[in-house]
Amino acid sequence: MKPNKNMGCGRASLSLWRAAFVLLTTMVICARAPVVNATENIRISGYLQAAPVRISTELPEPIGQQSWMEYRLQNRLNLSWRATSDLTFNWQMRTRLFAGDLLREFPEYVDGIDTDDGLVDLSWMVARSDDWLLHHIPDRLYAEWNRGDWDVRVGRQRVNWGVNMITNPNDIFNIYSFYDFDYPERPGTDAIRIQRHIDFTSRVELALSPAREARDSVVAGLYAFDMNGYDVQLISGYFRDRFTAGGGWAGDYRGIGIKGETMFYSDINARDGGRETNFIVATSAEYMFENSLFAVAEILYNRAGGREEFTLTGEQLTPDNPSFSTYQATTQLRYPIHPLLDGSLAVIWYPDESAVFISPALTWSVAQDLDFRILGQFFAGSDDSVFGDAGNLLTASLTYNF
Repeated sequence: MKPNKNMGCGRASLSLWRAAFVLLTTMVICARAPVVNATENIRISGYLQAAPVRISTELPEPIGQQSWMEYRLQNRLNLSWRATSDLTFNWQMRTRLFAGDLLREFPEYVDGIDTDDGLVDLSWMVARSDDWLLHHIPDRLYAEWNRGDWDVRVGRQRVNWGVNMITNPNDIFNIYSFYDFDYPERPGTDAIRIQRHIDFTSRVELALSPAREARDSVVAGLYAFDMNGYDVQLISGYFRDRFTAGGGWAGDYRGIGIKGETMFYSDINARDGGRETNFIVATSAEYMFENSLFAVAEILYNRAGGREEFTLTGEQLTPDNPSFSTYQATTQLRYPIHPLLDGSLAVIWYPDESAVFISPALTWSVAQDLDFRILGQFFAGSDDSVFGDAGNLLTASLTYNF
C-alpha cells in the first residue's frame, strides 16, 4: 500500500526541522571549507532510452493465453557538483513514460511504479491518463564528504556491499533484481554511511537506513580485510526487527575468480507468528577465456526461498529472501561477436521447481553514444511449477548516452 503523503502536523514539523538542520549544517561546512570553481566542477551525464516491451503469459481459464504491449521512454539524468575540495553533492534521477495495455488492464501495476519505500517519499506521478503515465523519482540524492581515510555519505545512495556478479545476499540495504532488465544503476536507499580506511586492504563501515516505522530500519557494520590473498568482509546488524550476520569473500585461484556471500536472519521480536529463520549462501566462479568469452557460474541456497505464485512484472525480492526458489544455479556468458556487437546469455535453473529461465541479449553499437539492444526473458517449467505461467518478455531498446 502506498504511504499517505499527507501526514500530521507533528510529523511534518519534525521533517521540516530535520531538513532545516541538514541545510544549516551544509551551509556551515561550505562556509568553512575552501570553495572551488563551481562551473568547472559540475558534471552532467545520463541517457535517453526508448523501448517497446511485449509480455505474454498463460493465465488460468477462462482468460488463458494473453499478451500485452507496453512502450517505455526513459530519461536518466546524473548531476554531480564538487562544492569544495572535500564535499560533493550528487543527484541522480529517472523519469519514465509508460504507455500500453498493462496500464489499462492492471491498476496494481501503476501502484508498483508510483511507490517509494525510502524514509522520504520522493515518488512523483507527473501526469497520468487511462493508458499512459509520466513518473519521476530520484534514486540518488546525497552529500559526500571525503578527507584523509574518512568517507561519509548522507542521503539517498547505494550501499554496495555485495561481491558476486549475479546474486548479492550481502546487499542488505538495497537489493536488486536480476530480472530488472532496464535498471543497470540498481536501487538506492535513504541512509547514512561512514567509512574508515585502515590501510590499502582493510576498512570498517557503519551504515544506518532509518524507516518510517522504527522497527523496519536497517543498521549494520562491516569489517573488510585481506586473508592470504583473499578479500574478506564480515557483516552484522539489525534488519527490520531481525538480527543478521554474515560475510563475503573474493579471490583468485589459478586465474579463476572465486567469490561468495552468506547471510543469516533471525527474528528479534516475533510478530505475526514469527518468520522463518533464514540462511542464504551464494558462491560463484568467473573466468575470461583466451577468445574473450567471459563466463560466470553461481550456485545459491536460500532456505526460506520459494513462492506460491510468480509473475514477471510484479514480484519483489527482499534481502532476507533474495530468490524465488530454495535452490538456484545460474550461468551467464558474454562474448564480443564483433567490435560493435556483443552477445550474452543467462540461464537460471530452479531444480526444486523443475523450471528454467533463459535470457539472451544482443547489443549493437550503432554510433558513438548510441546503442541498440534486443533482449528476451523466457520461463519454462512443469505444470505444477510457479514458473509454469510466469510470463515471457521480449524487448528492443535504443539508448543515447550523453
